[in-house]
Amino acid sequence: MRLLFLGSGEFGLPTARMLHAQHELVGVISQPDRPAGRKRVLTPTPIAAWALGESIPVLRTDNVNTPQFIAQVADLKAEASIVIAFGQKLSEPFIDALGTLAVNLHASLLPKYRGAAPINWAMIHGEQTTGVCVIGLAQKMDAGPAYAEASLGIDPDETAGELHDRLASLGPGVIEKVLNDLAAGTLAPMEQDHDLATKAPKLSKAVGTVDFDQPCDKVRARVHGLTPWPGCRVNWLCKATGQTTVLTLRRVSAVPDLSCFIGLESAGEKPVPGMVGEGYHVMTADGLVRLIEVLAPGTKPMPIADFAHGHRLGAGDLLSPIESS
Repeated sequence: MRLLFLGSGEFGLPTARMLHAQHELVGVISQPDRPAGRKRVLTPTPIAAWALGESIPVLRTDNVNTPQFIAQVADLKAEASIVIAFGQKLSEPFIDALGTLAVNLHASLLPKYRGAAPINWAMIHGEQTTGVCVIGLAQKMDAGPAYAEASLGIDPDETAGELHDRLASLGPGVIEKVLNDLAAGTLAPMEQDHDLATKAPKLSKAVGTVDFDQPCDKVRARVHGLTPWPGCRVNWLCKATGQTTVLTLRRVSAVPDLSCFIGLESAGEKPVPGMVGEGYHVMTADGLVRLIEVLAPGTKPMPIADFAHGHRLGAGDLLSPIESS
């Protein structure tokens, strides 16, 4: 089948590779090269870089909806098009140029978590199951008819970045099923229940923090849902030095036990949410989270024990949310 692929982020790579191996990719459309790294070198998107390496024609534009670009796409005469993590709103005239069928792979079980950050918000809200959904393109965000889906369980120990990769691996199977159904004439779209829709808005650095005055499971879910980006930053007040440093929490575990604060209570200190106890535990509203991996300014992510060797993190320290400006 003659196919066109639209994508920018790494989420679409497994599916793009499958399509290239099993079909004829007549072209790839991606976002323009952007400055990246400390030297701000112009760098292609992950999808564009892959396609160029495979000698697949790549079209890059800031606006796919211009008449000139629509005509260029129509000339490719694709039978169907697949959109995954592309990054631009598509007009109806542009969609009409994409072939008999144009679908999007979305990283949630729609209608839940429509928007730019479905993986993160599913984790932050404590979902135990998520998945991917293949939908038709529509002018209302992620509201098109559904053609196929696949689900998996969320591991409480994984981060949003790790869940991203596992969900991406579901893409090839569901997209191939839709294409097979299209070829067989058995493709049956199902209207979403729009009354059940929830939103997953784009994340910003301003939301990248956590308040320990809530249950330990919610703290863990938020830390993991914000990792690796925008990151879960907190203010770390060191008892030994009196200095406050920004610390990024990357991985924690929930522990419903407060015994690590016995020593502090004996010394006359009253534990409060955000206080660090023995064994790198932090008090929450109903228990603890144990710090597993952290990141300080100017360092690389590291296990908490390694971090503590070179920094004076200890019992009685206080972690608090960073106030958004």
